[in-house]
Amino acid sequence: MKVYTFPSAPNPQRLALFMQYKGIELETEEVDMAAQAQLSDAYRALNPDATVPCLQLDDGTVLSQVIGMCVYLEECFPDKPLMGTTALEKAQVISWVHKLGNTLFGGVASVFRNSSKGFVGRGLPGPLDLPQIPELVERGTLQIDAALPMLDKHLADNHWMAGDTFSLADIDLLVAVNFMDWIKREIPAECTHLLAWLDRARAELG
Repeated sequence: MKVYTFPSAPNPQRLALFMQYKGIELETEEVDMAAQAQLSDAYRALNPDATVPCLQLDDGTVLSQVIGMCVYLEECFPDKPLMGTTALEKAQVISWVHKLGNTLFGGVASVFRNSSKGFVGRGLPGPLDLPQIPELVERGTLQIDAALPMLDKHLADNHWMAGDTFSLADIDLLVAVNFMDWIKREIPAECTHLLAWLDRARAELG
């Protein structure tokens, strides 16, 4: 297997932390997103979605979505499970991954991609050249403002995002919190449960 990645970007970080926690070592190749190498003909021939990361399996199959890569790698490397072990745990992990994508992660992405000069004409990742929409900066900010207290309330009664076990949902939240640095946002001081979780998550990943 081979991973095509760009280490500083949020989605590649999700996969990298997943692999790091489970001790998975795979061949990697860097795709320079700063030079828009993900849009090159050569990379699109491999991954028509023109996104990073992607995982090429030994039979040539390419997985282009982080959640799919994690599900596949969890099956191949079951030690230190990150996707839950019971039907309920698995459902909770997937649900939180989806919810984070639609709330905090999505809000930060909306602000960043629609306000950064480097993303003019690249309002969304992928093969299409799409315009920035300034109004989405305001909407993304509202998403962030709603998501942070929601997460703080959830973590008041939960040690980890999907219950008692560290999971991909925690990795995704950690990456989303780090992504907030890109738009100069921080967790508010009053979100004490979220801040305590952040210390636990960073310690868990070493």
